[in-house]
Amino acid sequence: MYKRGILLTGSITMALLLSGCFQGEQSLEDMDPPQNAEPVDNLENGENSEGVSDEGEQTEVSETVPRQLYLVDANGMVAAQTIELPNPESKEVASQVLEYLVKGGPVTSMLPNGFQAVLPEGTQILGVNLQEDGTIVVDFSEEFKDYEAKEELQILESITHTLTQFDNVNTVQLQINGHAVKEMPVNGTPVGEGYSRANGINVTDTDTVDLINSKAVTMYYPTQHDENRYYVPVTQYVETDNEDIYSSIVESLLDGPGFNTNVQHVFNPTTLLKGEPTLQEGVLDLTFSQDILLEEGTGVISDEVMETLVRTLTEQEGIEAVDVKVENVEQIMNENGETYEEPVTKQQFTPTEKL
Repeated sequence: MYKRGILLTGSITMALLLSGCFQGEQSLEDMDPPQNAEPVDNLENGENSEGVSDEGEQTEVSETVPRQLYLVDANGMVAAQTIELPNPESKEVASQVLEYLVKGGPVTSMLPNGFQAVLPEGTQILGVNLQEDGTIVVDFSEEFKDYEAKEELQILESITHTLTQFDNVNTVQLQINGHAVKEMPVNGTPVGEGYSRANGINVTDTDTVDLINSKAVTMYYPTQHDENRYYVPVTQYVETDNEDIYSSIVESLLDGPGFNTNVQHVFNPTTLLKGEPTLQEGVLDLTFSQDILLEEGTGVISDEVMETLVRTLTEQEGIEAVDVKVENVEQIMNENGETYEEPVTKQQFTPTEKL
């Protein structure tokens, strides 16, 4: 487990409050919830559904709470946007975030410029159940079937990544009017075993990589639409011998997203990874040449460079934080002049919670 301290850099700290029990709210009579489904209260914050702490003290409940919604941007890429949603009182958190993915639904007036919702208009969330193994079963109404074939993967990726932002959700299984979905209704994408982040997002096809000796890796690249800067996750294949996958991922990031001109390459082209990365107690240690710095002799690493590294590498199992070092530089810092005293975690960019 990761036992080192966490440095809070210039990132925004988000107040994450949950309320309400996690159980089906509109389950159909013929839909039997999984036997091992369990209600989940706001255990992480030590509050019950009435906003009262375990010690009996009244706690303040905010009117809104930030959630990540995976929407489709102007380039047709699925990407997260953090949107303030009403703090649910009697509604499920999972049902709420799904309702805000529906076209023409409550998210319409909140959509960032260039983004659109993904679920077919009129889609209703009939029931949601979370199983002990981290599988979440979602029952949609018949309107869920009303989409074009080209939207199918966008819908699956949006649902999956929106729900798996919660730490205790790993896999999504679908139902329509209480009946299990083995394959998607329009283009036939198999979903019988469930869909997870391992299936990828914005997957890029390639004919130049040896797929047998490659691994699918989701990498994060910044992009911008008008004044809105955000990160796009892209799953691509990285050639590796399985002995040093971390070097392969970093080298791929340094090479840049040549396959996609809609995202940005943030590394100086002469940046080099020095030595083999090492993973200890959840922390991946990396050492780079001084070319990674924003300006030579400053000790400053671009915030986008750090975020690209941390977001990408913490997607790998076992990596909880990244410790970046620069050759012959004693101390590195962010663009605000704050030093990186401790390894950087994903939570500094995308805070997580449980349902």
